[in-house]
Amino acid sequence: MSSDGTDVRVDYTRVFTQAIDRLHAEGRYRVFIDILRNKGMFPNARCFAGHNGPKPITVWCSNDYLAMGQHPKVIEAMEEALHDVGAGSGGTRNIGGNTHYHIDLEHELADLHGKQSALLFTSGYVSNEATLSTLAKILPGCVIFSDELNHASMIAGIRNAGCEKRIFRHNDLAHLEELLAAEDPAVPKLIAFESVYSMEADVAPIAAICDLADRYNALTYLDEVHAVGMYGERGGGISEQEGVAHRLTIIEGTLGKAFGVMGGYIAADQTIVDVIRSYAPGFIFTTSLSPVLVAGVLASVRHLKSSSVEREGQQASATLLKSMLNDAGLPVMLGDTHIVPILVGDPVKAKRISDILLAEYGVYVQPINYPTVPRGTERLRFTPGPSHTPAMMRELTDALVEIWSRLELRKAA
Repeated sequence: MSSDGTDVRVDYTRVFTQAIDRLHAEGRYRVFIDILRNKGMFPNARCFAGHNGPKPITVWCSNDYLAMGQHPKVIEAMEEALHDVGAGSGGTRNIGGNTHYHIDLEHELADLHGKQSALLFTSGYVSNEATLSTLAKILPGCVIFSDELNHASMIAGIRNAGCEKRIFRHNDLAHLEELLAAEDPAVPKLIAFESVYSMEADVAPIAAICDLADRYNALTYLDEVHAVGMYGERGGGISEQEGVAHRLTIIEGTLGKAFGVMGGYIAADQTIVDVIRSYAPGFIFTTSLSPVLVAGVLASVRHLKSSSVEREGQQASATLLKSMLNDAGLPVMLGDTHIVPILVGDPVKAKRISDILLAEYGVYVQPINYPTVPRGTERLRFTPGPSHTPAMMRELTDALVEIWSRLELRKAA
C-alpha cells in the first residue's frame, strides 16, 4: 500500500497475460505440435494434437535435412554407446564430463574443415553466443561487423560482448567495405556472417568477404549451420564447396540439422580454440553433451564424409519441389539452396494455411513469423529431404493450390 492507502502492488499475472495476448493479437503466438516420428520411415510421423489417437502426417519442415537422425549407423552407434557408458556425461568437460567420444568427434570436425582444432558445445546457439561474446572481450577495442540477417544467437553473442558493432546490409560487399574503411586500422575487427541464410535461402559471397578481411586486417567468423553436411565433397559446407575454408578464421556449425542429432561446435586454429575453451562461460559451466549423442554425431559425420548419396538426393528433391511450386503459380522464393520458402506476407494467414494443411491434408509445416523474419515477409518454409517422394510433392503442391484459392491469396506475379 502507498502512504495514501492506494494499492500499488504490481499485478504480475496481468503483465504476463497481456504479453501473451499481444502475441495472439498479432498472429504470432506459437503452438508446438505434438508428434512422434516413425523410426526409419521419415518423413512419416504421427500427430497427437486434436485427434482421437495418432494421425499419420508428413513432415515438411524438419531441419534433419538428410534424415540422418533415422540412419541405421547413427542409431546403432547411439545404442552401443548407451550400453557401453550409460546415458549422461557426468558433468562439465573439466569435471567428469570429458569422454573419448568427445575427443574423437572434435578431431573429426577439425578434419572436416581443415582446421587444427575444434570444440563441442551443447547447441549451435550456445556455440555462437559463447564464442562471439568471448572473442570480443579478449580483443581490446574489438569492433564486430555483422550481416543484418545474422541468426539471433550471433546477435546475442555480439550484444553480450559489449563491444562496438557495425551492421552491414545483407550480403552487401560495398556497404561492408565502407564500414571497414571507416574504422581505425589499429582496431581489432571481426566480420561475422552466415553461409546459407535459412530464411532467405541465399548464400553469402564468402571469398569476397575474405578478400575484404585480408585488405582490412579483420578476422572472419562463418556460421555454416545450414550448410555443414549439405555441401562440399565431404559435407564441410559452402566454404568447402567453394574451396575457401582455409581462409576463414573460425567456422561454426551445428550437429542437430544435417548431422541429425544435437550439439554445436567451432573449428579454428589451436590457439583460438584454446582461448574459447578456457574463457567462455557458455562452455566452461555447462554439462557436456551426453556421450550417447556424441557417438551418434560421430557416426553421422564419418558417414557423410564418404557418402554423397544423401546430399544428392536432397538437392534433387529441393529442385523438383521448387519447380512444382513455381509451375503452379505459388509465390515460392527461389534460391540456390536446399530450403524452399513460400511467401505469405501475413502472420495470421500463414498460421491459417499451416493449420489447414495439418488438419485436412496431414501436412506439417510451421509458419515462420516475426521476429524470425521481418514483419510483412511471413512465410512457410519447406525443407524437402531425400525421402520426400515426387508423389508427396505433388500432393503438397495440389493442397497449397487449393488453399491459396480458398483463402483468395495472391499468387506469384
